[in-house]
Amino acid sequence: MTGPIDVSLWEVAAALVLVAVAVGASVWQGAALESDIGVAVLRAFVQLTAVGYGIDLLFDQDSVALVLGLVAVMVLLGAFTARHRARAVPGAFWPILVALALAASATLGLMIALGVFEPKPRYLVPVAGIVIGNAMTAAAVALNRLGDEVTRSRREIEATLALGATAAQAARPLLRRSLRSGLIPLVDQTKTTGLITFPGIMVGMLLGGADPVDAVRLQLVILYTLLGAVSLSALIAMSLAYRNFFTPAHQLREVGGE
Repeated sequence: MTGPIDVSLWEVAAALVLVAVAVGASVWQGAALESDIGVAVLRAFVQLTAVGYGIDLLFDQDSVALVLGLVAVMVLLGAFTARHRARAVPGAFWPILVALALAASATLGLMIALGVFEPKPRYLVPVAGIVIGNAMTAAAVALNRLGDEVTRSRREIEATLALGATAAQAARPLLRRSLRSGLIPLVDQTKTTGLITFPGIMVGMLLGGADPVDAVRLQLVILYTLLGAVSLSALIAMSLAYRNFFTPAHQLREVGGE
């Protein structure tokens, strides 16, 4: 295979046979997921088709300004999505928004500065999507764990504060555990890459006819970029959000989400 893959609508429809397997499994086990599967399949088709045409337009325009606008929208939508996953953290939206924006701009900017990617829509759009998506998940998982930790450790936190500790000192063990929760999924994925799973970018390049060595090298760049992005995102989000659990006088507020 030396050229790009040409997938017809008929071939996409043929893949629905496997969706029927999922529906059959749900019916057999009484999981009642048939409607959810149907909605998911329909939404995926509509959303990905719209994104495909939108990206095609971006590639034709070849405008970095349009790409930056798209990245801003992705960051905004990612912050709204992650906020709903971290309901136990008061005022989580702005810390997440700042975290995603800084993580995306820092990692993408560094990759461009190092010459890994050219500042063109063909490279920036897919990489930005991967970076923001993973950073969003890491921030949401970390903040969700942080909210649980504060709720569970309320007495210990208040005791620590009563002994003269600051809010930062009282929250440090919680932040450490929450950061681990946010990073472990990607760390485990990175450990098992090539042994248990082949990542999507590598698979896509191989199916498209790319040299295996080139596919591996690009996948390594993406994995290393993601490790930096998710670390920044989770760390920044927690460093900003934990303050919302405390008053300016370093007293623990009533625990509750938005």
